[in-house]
Amino acid sequence: MQSHKINIVIVDDHPIVIEGLKMMLKSQSFLTVLETFTTGSDLISFLRSNEIDIILLDITLPDTNGTELCREIKKISPNTSVIMFSNRSERSIIMQAIQNGASGYILKNTSIDELVICIKGALSGNIVFCEETKQIISRPSQNDLPVPRITKREKQILRMVAEGKTSAMIAEELFLSPLTVDTHRKNLLQKFQARNSTELINRAIQHQLIEE
Repeated sequence: MQSHKINIVIVDDHPIVIEGLKMMLKSQSFLTVLETFTTGSDLISFLRSNEIDIILLDITLPDTNGTELCREIKKISPNTSVIMFSNRSERSIIMQAIQNGASGYILKNTSIDELVICIKGALSGNIVFCEETKQIISRPSQNDLPVPRITKREKQILRMVAEGKTSAMIAEELFLSPLTVDTHRKNLLQKFQARNSTELINRAIQHQLIEE
């Protein structure tokens, strides 16, 4: 049992996420939400004059990247446990966060029970992951896989998808039917082992087939 309440700080650029977390964590008698922030700079200012046990930190913030912010937090307060709390599920980002000193990585679809287990694990000095994150990091890195072989037309469509163009827009520009474009897109998803367009673009960037 903890002799005092563990204080936790939430950093996320969506106020509705912050409020949801506060409501969920209120039921945990060993925790108290000390403060919440929507920017990295406000957190750092607070951290310089306050002791924080746990920080739940989003990756995407308006003024900084969460993984870089984690490195700065650990320099200022090595004893603070930082748990990344994000929708970003790329293996490379997860590993980068851990390399920068994070005590864990949890996806935002995690249940409150799993979140609490991870918080307790981090307080015990462990590196913690939700179940979905464990599955992601257990897969081979995309950088370890061979570069998918794609046709000239597929590369053209891949580039246009990265520009945010819909199948209808691509079809009109390339004088193709929308069905043909959709077929190319499905083939690309399969070749890159991607579940959606976001994963497809990220993996194409990793393989340097398109520019970021």
